[in-house]
Amino acid sequence: MIKAHKIYKSFQSGAVQVLKGVSLEIADGDFAVILGASGSGKSTLMSVLSGLERPDSGTVVFGNQDITAMNDKQLTEFRRDKVGFIFQQYYLLSHLSVENNVKLGADLAGNKNFREIIEQVGLKGKFKSKPSELSGGEQQRVCIARALAKNPEILFLDEPTGALDEKTGREVLDYISRLKSERGFTMIMVTHNENIAQMANTVIRMNSGEITEVYKNNSPKTAFEIGW
Repeated sequence: MIKAHKIYKSFQSGAVQVLKGVSLEIADGDFAVILGASGSGKSTLMSVLSGLERPDSGTVVFGNQDITAMNDKQLTEFRRDKVGFIFQQYYLLSHLSVENNVKLGADLAGNKNFREIIEQVGLKGKFKSKPSELSGGEQQRVCIARALAKNPEILFLDEPTGALDEKTGREVLDYISRLKSERGFTMIMVTHNENIAQMANTVIRMNSGEITEVYKNNSPKTAFEIGW
């Protein structure tokens, strides 16, 4: 369970208030989508929930751990041990092969079976390829494999299909959602795409730094059933 209570976050020495007293709960194993337009605060909320950013005030509790009370070393260990990230930008190391990019994530968890994950994301035969030799969809799959090689308890995704065409985007979303079902991790995705929210169990709408609506989706759709 993730519990955020009255989270405030501002930038530019308080001149720009991005989060305005946000509170929410996300159950273990949930697929939650945080939905909102650009500037609504959704990416900042994800950064606070994941421990990438510290709030100005408020608490974030992961299980029985208050991550807002952790020092920098404890927070780094928390992200290393518990959290996986997939971003719109791939953040791959251009001089490393697919295998070694994924190994970076696997090494954090002592995972020796990361090559199986590379094959599972559809990159069999691409182990030695460099990022420049891959398509956008293949690079995103490397990011997915790197994140999952950590065996995270919770996976955060920030607009993971924003740079992909429709066909590749659907394939990536389908693969991630199937892995979530198989492995049982919690998944929180930030997007402005209303259609992707139809795949989630929980939808959290944001506007101007506040949560305006939270609702449950009783009949989630697959990546191939939603509009684009």
